[in-house]
Amino acid sequence: MLHSGDARAILLCLEPGQELGDHQVRERAWVTVVEGEADVRCGDEQVAAGTGTLVMFQPGERHSVTSASGARLLLVLAPWPAGGHYGAAGTAE
Repeated sequence: MLHSGDARAILLCLEPGQELGDHQVRERAWVTVVEGEADVRCGDEQVAAGTGTLVMFQPGERHSVTSASGARLLLVLAPWPAGGHYGAAGTAE
């Protein structure tokens, strides 16, 4: 995981059949397929994403990512952290 200024970059490795179930984040999220293939779903839309595909989600937009054959994904969250991400005690809410 890299953290620089107002963004955070995370490399995710999905094993064959693995998924990031339906979820949302407080930040704007960019996901690019670095290696392999993934199915990206947002609402009623689904994209078969091969290497080099870049998708963007608005803050709070629900989405999921699955990979039948395995994939490496680069996730960038910005701004990091988004307002309300950490509570008064400095821990994630």
